[in-house]
Amino acid sequence: MRAPGHRRLLALELLVAVAPGFANEPGQVTALQSVVVVGTTVLPGLATPLAQVPANVQTLQAGALAAPRAATLAQALDQGVGSVNVNDTAGNPYQLDVNFRGFTASPALGTPQGLSVFVDGVRVNEVFGDTVNWDLIPAGAISRLSVIPGSNPVFGLNTLGGALAVTTRDGFEEDGGQVRAYGGTWGRKAMAAEAGGHDAHLAWFVTADALHETGWGAHDPSRVAQGFGKLGWRDAASRADLSLSLADTRLEGNQTLPLSWLGDARRQPYSWPDFQTNALVFVNATASHRFSPEVLLEANAFDRLLRTHVFNSNVNDDFDPDQAVGPGNEPTGNAIDQARQSRAGGSVQLTSTAPLAGHANHLGVGASVESGFTRFTQSRQEAGASRDTTSTQPIMRVTSLHARASDAGLYATDTFELAAGTFLVVAGRWNLARIVLRDQLGTALDGRHAFHRFDPALGLTSNPSPDVTFYGTYNEGMRVPTPVELTCADPSAPCALPNAFSSDPALKPVISHNREIGARGHAAVDLQWSVALFRTDLRDDIQFIGSGGGATSAGYFRNVGGTRRQGVELGLQGRVDALALAARFSLVDATFRTPLVLNSPNNSGAAPIECPACADIRVRPGNHLPGIARSTLKLHAEWTFRQGAVVGMTLAAQGGTWARGDENNADVNGRVPGFTLVNLDGRLPLGGGWEAFANIDNLFDRRSASFGTLGRNVFTGPGRTFDASGASWRTEQFRVAGAPRGAWVGLTWRFGAQAVDPA
Repeated sequence: MRAPGHRRLLALELLVAVAPGFANEPGQVTALQSVVVVGTTVLPGLATPLAQVPANVQTLQAGALAAPRAATLAQALDQGVGSVNVNDTAGNPYQLDVNFRGFTASPALGTPQGLSVFVDGVRVNEVFGDTVNWDLIPAGAISRLSVIPGSNPVFGLNTLGGALAVTTRDGFEEDGGQVRAYGGTWGRKAMAAEAGGHDAHLAWFVTADALHETGWGAHDPSRVAQGFGKLGWRDAASRADLSLSLADTRLEGNQTLPLSWLGDARRQPYSWPDFQTNALVFVNATASHRFSPEVLLEANAFDRLLRTHVFNSNVNDDFDPDQAVGPGNEPTGNAIDQARQSRAGGSVQLTSTAPLAGHANHLGVGASVESGFTRFTQSRQEAGASRDTTSTQPIMRVTSLHARASDAGLYATDTFELAAGTFLVVAGRWNLARIVLRDQLGTALDGRHAFHRFDPALGLTSNPSPDVTFYGTYNEGMRVPTPVELTCADPSAPCALPNAFSSDPALKPVISHNREIGARGHAAVDLQWSVALFRTDLRDDIQFIGSGGGATSAGYFRNVGGTRRQGVELGLQGRVDALALAARFSLVDATFRTPLVLNSPNNSGAAPIECPACADIRVRPGNHLPGIARSTLKLHAEWTFRQGAVVGMTLAAQGGTWARGDENNADVNGRVPGFTLVNLDGRLPLGGGWEAFANIDNLFDRRSASFGTLGRNVFTGPGRTFDASGASWRTEQFRVAGAPRGAWVGLTWRFGAQAVDPA
């Protein structure tokens, strides 16, 4: 269970932990934060002082998440957290992939997931593919978002590169409310309302929002409706909360486009329609009792139900240009998916800050269990030769699968003060996961899989002065293959995602070995600095391997051996009178470490390697993983006027990324170019609780693309129609075009306590 050289690495990391370095202190990107404690467990517990935490935790407060500055939680992370870049793989701003330190949390099946996301102690990665639907997390309900880097085992399965922990608002911190409405470019219209209040023992908070836009492209409208409510009770020693989250969304995207279309046809879709609808009901109950000022017992129980409908227009990879176009040989078709995912579970945690042998000590022990069930069906429909695949042809069900995924875990973490200002952190978690697959149309998909492992963590922090903290840490994590990966792992039968299933070989779990050293501190009262160095090695990493053809999403999942993500994060933020400044730079080197031969027929360097008929590429150690930006830079400046008006500017820049299918980094198209975008936002108090605000995205109207894949363009006839002969089909790099300039204006009306204290 230990990595090679494990003992030597631990000794080196603990030695370097007491040497100079840097790391980000949590804080809202727009202003210095007074937060000095952070949560280091799934349930809140008794928060740990930041000076004792051996990790570069970054935190966004509610102000950085408010629309329209960030239309989605994913966009807020992209603007305000170091080492984050986003990929737009679907052509819709509400379905972004979030990459942190080279690991991904994505709503797209086919994207290997490496980040766990929690809302009030409940992991919201979905059952079927560990996906994260950002459109189902209401930004108006968020009080705080913390990004905990590394493979902290306390956060359980799928925490390879980090955990994102969302804490929601509650009525004990609210007194009043607000109504907000705005609109502008792309036909976007949005409204949100919230209110909360409390007395000595009872509290309530509700928020709801709705958004509709036609989109900037020809076929990318969005409809998002979210609601959240929480009831709370507390007395001197106990507390209980019950929350309900609801969401109903419909998102349509323009897909990836051939590079040759990105001049005059960037607003067009490759084919259409492509949309996904989500309907969520999520109930979470939490309770805690403080036996003494030093001992806290917490528990939660939850139930989460998600219904998803996906309609995908696809090119038929089996189309034969030597045969007549017609039934059985249509150029395009539709994949229609229905998924009902339910998950229920709970956890319990005991936290103690009682001294041990005369030394300060912070102990947390806990257990969690959950079980998820998926009913999935996929149907196919022939659709003719048009890019508009709307069809009246019969719909044929080809897959019906029931999948149960359950897991249980026991964990403990302890922070012990070795000497004044020096703390040793020891943690570990034992996980057991089971996946059962039941084919409802036969037996080909039946399968049982079980995985178990103990993951350790060790860290050290040193505080030679109140203004400086040095730290070092080593931890391990595990990600088990998801049901969708286990049923789409055969290179001879690639899946046309969202999914087309077959009886496939089992996959190994992914094991991570993470190391981080750094420091943080205050150079002056209003200046904070930070730096972190990190490396995460994965064993038996799972990647989605594109199989080529006209359907650019076709492929299969595979264990690819070792991969590595390593880099550095730098942070600086401060205030000079009315001017607040923040800067974050990160360098992430994400590479393969194991030699591979992959099939990639649309790669210009492909040639027969393993078989005479194969179009293979040779991947060597050091080749870069697709989709991960090597460098990112985030700058934010905010000026507050005497009258209370605020004007802010955000610059987000990221380097180029390699396209999917170009894992050997040798395709003639090269990388998807990097880009720099500038956004402006402002707020103007009008009196009487009223405030006007405005936002401009992509101020200089720069053209950009954040994601690429290699594919074959079959719509090469006159007017970009289908060429039935196949004579003019050509391999190209496909990209998702970034949004042009957009501007929105709106009004906020605050009432109650918020009217007199907008902050």
